[in-house]
Amino acid sequence: MLIYLHGLNSSGQSAKGRLLVERLAPFDVRLVDYPAHHADAAVERLSQFFSALGELKPAVVGSSMGGFYGQYLARRFAFSHLFLINPALTPWTLIAEHLGETMTTAHGEHYRITERLGERMRPYGIETPCDGVPTTVFLDRGDEVIDYRIAERAYRECARVCIWDAGDHAFQHMDQAIEVIRDHLLSQG
Repeated sequence: MLIYLHGLNSSGQSAKGRLLVERLAPFDVRLVDYPAHHADAAVERLSQFFSALGELKPAVVGSSMGGFYGQYLARRFAFSHLFLINPALTPWTLIAEHLGETMTTAHGEHYRITERLGERMRPYGIETPCDGVPTTVFLDRGDEVIDYRIAERAYRECARVCIWDAGDHAFQHMDQAIEVIRDHLLSQG
């Protein structure tokens, strides 16, 4: 089983989520919707989702903010593997650059970027990710939103890190990432 966690203003029905479902059939791929811009509610919703899986150990793909929540949840639930795509590991620093802006989620909800929004995310940050959680990180050097070097530094000693030249935050190397994810799913039976 594979679980996809979308980014900040996205949804489970994003292009990446739909591509994972399509390209990884017949594997069970589940797309979870959650309020990524409300940290406490996001963690509560995702925790309920993973709790309901019982003893299953899914592989999890987290894109951008989905990567942020994925790395936190991987320390609370048993994942067979965590895959991070251009992860937002320190979202409070990104939010600081956009204070006061109004954003709209994929579901049409409007919200303002405030310092409080960023501070609500801090408790879910992982300071030292090298604690045994099996992880693969996919990065595009051309990511215009998140400096790829943050994730590269955090995970270079303890994860498989795949970095491509160019690309962008939308991530232009899904074909390659899907093949790595498929190999993991096949190895799990």
